Amino acid sequence: MELGESAENYLETILLLQREHGPVRPVEIANRLGFSRPSVCHAVGLLRQAGYLESQDGRLRLTPKGEAAAGEVFERHLLLCRMLRSFGVGEEAAGKDACKMEHIVSEETVRCLRAAFGEAPRRGPIVRQGGHNRRG
Repeated sequence: MELGESAENYLETILLLQREHGPVRPVEIANRLGFSRPSVCHAVGLLRQAGYLESQDGRLRLTPKGEAAAGEVFERHLLLCRMLRSFGVGEEAAGKDACKMEHIVSEETVRCLRAAFGEAPRRGPIVRQGGHNRRG
């Protein structure tokens, strides 16, 4: 399954919710993203079938594959925020712009940004508490 922007947003949101309080209920995803529960249930079903999520007792948890994919998206977001902030972009605008850019930036650009900011390539998911809020 090729991950598109929507799937990446779901995985990243689940990663952040999971880090806040463990396994996630679909209603929490719907509330965070502002989507309907049926839309979330459909997307979750596709992600589960593709091996990114597992569920138990109505709660979702990222699989290692899902955590790696979500961590990569989150890492790109943080890196792009850092770049934009270094140009003087305000925190709120940088966060919103990074949310859009994180889905289209090439691996070459990510490598160059890491080098510019003195960051080594990551191995495994990036998990940081706080500092990233999908909706402002």
